[in-house]
Amino acid sequence: MTSLSPGDLPMRIPFKTSPAEFDQHLLFPSNVFNLLPKDHECFLYTDLFGQLDTSVLESQYSAIGQRAYHPKLIVSILIYAYSRGVFSSRQIEQRCNEDLSFMYIAQMNCPNFRVLSDFRKDHPKFFQDCFKQTVRLAMELKLATLGHISLDGSKFKANSSRHKAMSYNRLKEKEQQLTKEIADLVEQARRCDEEEDLAYKNQTGYEIPEDLQYKTARLERIKEAKEALEKREQDLYPGKTIADKKQISFADHDARIMGKKGDFDYRYNGQISVDQDHQMIVGQHLSQKANDQQEMGLALESLQNTTGRLPEKMSADNGYLSGDNLEALGNTPIDSYLATGRGEKTSKTALGESNRTLVKADFVYQETEDCFFCPGGQVLGLKRQTKEGTKTYQGNATVCADCCYKDRCWQSSKGEARTITTDDKEGLRQQMRDKMEAASSKAIYKKRKEIVEPVFGQVKNGGFRGFSVRGKAKVAGEFALVCATHNLKKIARCIRNGSIRLEFGKWEILST
Repeated sequence: MTSLSPGDLPMRIPFKTSPAEFDQHLLFPSNVFNLLPKDHECFLYTDLFGQLDTSVLESQYSAIGQRAYHPKLIVSILIYAYSRGVFSSRQIEQRCNEDLSFMYIAQMNCPNFRVLSDFRKDHPKFFQDCFKQTVRLAMELKLATLGHISLDGSKFKANSSRHKAMSYNRLKEKEQQLTKEIADLVEQARRCDEEEDLAYKNQTGYEIPEDLQYKTARLERIKEAKEALEKREQDLYPGKTIADKKQISFADHDARIMGKKGDFDYRYNGQISVDQDHQMIVGQHLSQKANDQQEMGLALESLQNTTGRLPEKMSADNGYLSGDNLEALGNTPIDSYLATGRGEKTSKTALGESNRTLVKADFVYQETEDCFFCPGGQVLGLKRQTKEGTKTYQGNATVCADCCYKDRCWQSSKGEARTITTDDKEGLRQQMRDKMEAASSKAIYKKRKEIVEPVFGQVKNGGFRGFSVRGKAKVAGEFALVCATHNLKKIARCIRNGSIRLEFGKWEILST
């Protein structure tokens, strides 16, 4: 049977035919980018990238040697690639060869993936500045007013594997083992040297045994990792003894094991402060700590450095309800709203629930007398206090035994009275609990989920789940790049929906 080409098909079939010149040269020149839709976002991003200032990087280039790509071009390619969910430098290079929109952003250039990768690794400080520029642009356009800011954190995978790591105890054991094995090999080599002619035959006898080379190199890596772990823990927890179970990755010494419900891996904790108006990220920093109990001070510092001022209101979830965070907020005029429980207590009337176990939130702290009052009316006085500031309060076992809440409160198997453990910032927690009892406070806090949580969803659904670089400084730079990309996407969206427009190189605000 003879096959028919599309042009030979009967005319009664209503199929479109391909243009006759689709695989031929055009007689007249044309702009290849006319093939893109007129409203394609690459044209919009070009205008946005034109607002970025790269003079700091430009001053670092020398006129000597081969000419380099303009730093603004590389930054534009990276941000556009991240906005399209492309993070691999090799895939970015491929897109610059195949994708018309990438070609337009790259101005028909195609930087090698090494150029893109090295730029991303070598300029983490500039990406921090790039993020600040997007925040200031958003504030100039009235897209962020710092009326209500919500703070939250999320874990992102480090560029490392948990299978290429070792605990502190294992590092110490392995260091001792390799040191002994190397000493044995050196001694063995010395003995063999006495029988040089027989052992080495035609060789000189000065070659280093292969096994000794491997073990020496291995010992150096073990020592380097051990020293890095000790430095990391000392920076995070000054003066505290390092637990033997603490681990470190050989690939990325700064990453930490984080996770929950069995999903543990090397990760970083990305912290963002999001403005209520248009979900702009107005503050960000990277943490090596799995929890958020010491992040408020750093978040406020980031906000101050980025925007030049602090917000009017700030909300955060229960993970931030620590003494250090509350103290950091207390030193500012910010009207703060922090969740005081994880659903275990919604109001003081909840005590009437017959089957609910009494939790710390049910005990009222009296700051003037430095004691707790239990729901049964008993006073829990201060029993002991550690050098680190941890304070333990305990009631009377006889009173507890006759209390009507005994079955829901008594936790000791030895018959000891109920204890409450806290620190010297409990008064601040109690003030926040009292504040969050008000209906107006709950209404303000309720907006938190609508402000900050969708942003992490947008970032991760856009494809970014882990970092491509290693080391905290470089990872922090990439996280700033991710946040800057998010802000530019938000600005682009406001332009597309008509809130803002660009005329004659100047931004004009139509509505907010």
